[in-house]
Amino acid sequence: MNLFLINLLLAAGFMIALESFTLETLFIGLAVGYGALWLTRPLYQDKRYFQRVPMVIRLLFFFIKALLVSNLRVLWDVVTPSHSSRPGIIRLPLDARTDVEIMLVANLISLTPGTLSIDLSEDRRHLYVHVMFLDDVDAVRRELKNGLERRVLEVLR
Repeated sequence: MNLFLINLLLAAGFMIALESFTLETLFIGLAVGYGALWLTRPLYQDKRYFQRVPMVIRLLFFFIKALLVSNLRVLWDVVTPSHSSRPGIIRLPLDARTDVEIMLVANLISLTPGTLSIDLSEDRRHLYVHVMFLDDVDAVRRELKNGLERRVLEVLR
């Protein structure tokens, strides 16, 4: 059985035992279930689950940080009299190849204020991104490739 499904069942059992069906209890149950599975990991053949969960958490924290920083940057540009935005469109070369990888990278870019995924090239190797603060094209490409795309590919591959 899939370890994620077992973890969900353990979390559901945790929620039933506590008679608390809140989102907070679900997350605590998932953490307790993950801990129980981690303690019994020699029993399972598939060990990728124990490597993937920390990567998902790192991606989540990275995205939350990027979301906060970009929100503050856009807010500052809106409330100050002098606008520092220099909008532009860049072509981002992609290492993502599958539909899920491309979709997740493009959507996370679009969810971050100040950036918007516009189009995917015909050969699916480049993503066109509108950037609100385009001071240095190469720096923006590096930031997107080494930050967001790399973490998404770590989780999905």
